[in-house]
Amino acid sequence: MNSNLPCAPYLTGDPQLDTAVGQWLRWDKNPKTKEQIENLLRNGMNKELRDRLCCRMTFGTAGLRSAMGAGFCYINDLTVIQSTQGMYKYLERCFSDLKQRGFVVGYDTRGQVTSSCSSQRLAKLTAAVLLSKGVPVYLFSRYVPTPFVPYAVQELKAVAGVMITASHNRKEDNGYKVYWETGAQITSPHDKEILKCIEESVEPWIDSWNENLVDTSPLKQDPLQDICTRYMEDLKKICFHRELNLQTSLKFVHTSFHGVGHDYVQLAFKVFGFKPPIPVPEQQDPDPDFSTVKCPNPEEGESVLELSLRLAEKENARVVVATDPDADRLAVAELQGDGRWKVFTGNELAALFGWWMFDCWKENKSQNADVKNIYMLATTVSSKILKAIAHKEGFQFEETLPGFKWIGSRIKELMENGKEVLFAFEESIGFLCGTFVLDKDGVSAAAVVAEMAAYLETRNLTLAQQLTKVYERYGYHISKTSYFLCYDPPTIKNIFERLRNFHSPKEYPRYCGAFDILHIRDITTGYDSSQLNQKSVLPVSKNSQMITFTFQNGCVATLRTSGTEPKIKYYAEMCASPDQSDIALLEEELKKLIDALIENFLEPSKNGLIWRSA
Repeated sequence: MNSNLPCAPYLTGDPQLDTAVGQWLRWDKNPKTKEQIENLLRNGMNKELRDRLCCRMTFGTAGLRSAMGAGFCYINDLTVIQSTQGMYKYLERCFSDLKQRGFVVGYDTRGQVTSSCSSQRLAKLTAAVLLSKGVPVYLFSRYVPTPFVPYAVQELKAVAGVMITASHNRKEDNGYKVYWETGAQITSPHDKEILKCIEESVEPWIDSWNENLVDTSPLKQDPLQDICTRYMEDLKKICFHRELNLQTSLKFVHTSFHGVGHDYVQLAFKVFGFKPPIPVPEQQDPDPDFSTVKCPNPEEGESVLELSLRLAEKENARVVVATDPDADRLAVAELQGDGRWKVFTGNELAALFGWWMFDCWKENKSQNADVKNIYMLATTVSSKILKAIAHKEGFQFEETLPGFKWIGSRIKELMENGKEVLFAFEESIGFLCGTFVLDKDGVSAAAVVAEMAAYLETRNLTLAQQLTKVYERYGYHISKTSYFLCYDPPTIKNIFERLRNFHSPKEYPRYCGAFDILHIRDITTGYDSSQLNQKSVLPVSKNSQMITFTFQNGCVATLRTSGTEPKIKYYAEMCASPDQSDIALLEEELKKLIDALIENFLEPSKNGLIWRSA
């Protein structure tokens, strides 16, 4: 330890903090992060030390996710080692054949020079911990799309897998996303049990820091070529018009947002029979600084798609597909007849995917296929358009809690019961076509969108025109999703507690401005006024805030906290029947309701919330 530092055990004068600081300085072998803690200690910055060292990360909707940097509540070498040690302990308890079946590790292209922290290094340390305990590890030799990890877990019959990624989060963040043997993300109770095991295994084992094991251990294998080949072969299952794709004159632009997607989307288009999509050169190669976009999230729309739209205009390409940095999400834009670009929302794309996947199933089904065995799924904050299509066409529709971990787990259950799932989605541009991966997949979705556009082109239709046809047949579903930033957790809690005690204690609101409320469902507490026993059908999720309001006018609105970012999100949708075709009227009604929701329930000025547009 640096000789200018106070001597243990009287580092800060706070016994709990002294213990945490002492542990960090003993255990951390990364010079950069160790130095960050030493500097804070030297400068007497006890509050920041406490913030960094006296709490631990918990599993959210996407595993562990936090900023990179020093401290037990950040993503760094030491916390990843601790997490993997806990994972090993839990897997050892769950699987007697752990050392025969092995574990999958993948990573994206994130990194932070100031902490000497990169996704690749964290993946190597993850592998080292497991290799040191005699567990075979399938460590990808280069960056891969997130869906490759759950796919590999299933294909290689591994017990579990980890993807080191923070997906579309800001550049400062990274994460540790865990998949179970099913190929779906972990759900409760696994997350809680793994956390317990982490807390019991915080001191690094002798060989946990030995990243050289990934080069020397005979237990390490590189699954890259095998998995990529198998994945591309399985992609053919959701390609229905390859001959047409080979002949199309349509051109596509693809941006990979400085992430992993370029090579894999090029391969997927080739499998489908397309010419390669035109890449955005400035965004084609990995760049952990995401230097050409203000944030690496294609969901933000036209403002972050600027380079790809301008390239598409120059190249005379009508459709742009954008994968987020870990290629599990997909944004799509289409040039309209008036020269403007339409960037589709996740809900609009889901309406198109739902129509397309069912239409292709009908065209290709066997004679004895039963439509009642066909399923589509969506998270509960997503559009109800699939429900409307299912109602009219006779197949089954189910909702899950927000997060693809719930969708993946439910798909597995349905498949085990002989059901066929065609499509599943979450409104935040997460799509799954088919079931060979049990997580959202931007690579396969990009190829399917291209095929859909090529097919529609032969019928002189654009994607936007077909979307209108879908709404005309099944009813307009007009939705708006946005968020407020709030960096103060007590404020967020107070906002939701006020809604639970609105008119008087333990009484939810009966109206919102001029809009009467028909039903309320509170996933945090398990209350649902629409059920006879007043209990929610969806599982209770006490660790997050989420309340859904169903209004008399047919609108459904949900307020919830994000599982990965400091946001309060709102989702609102007008679900109209096919005979209600006055879009302007529906849009006006939705706008008024959202304004009332924000003003009466969120109170942004009083609560210091930061509007998304800011």
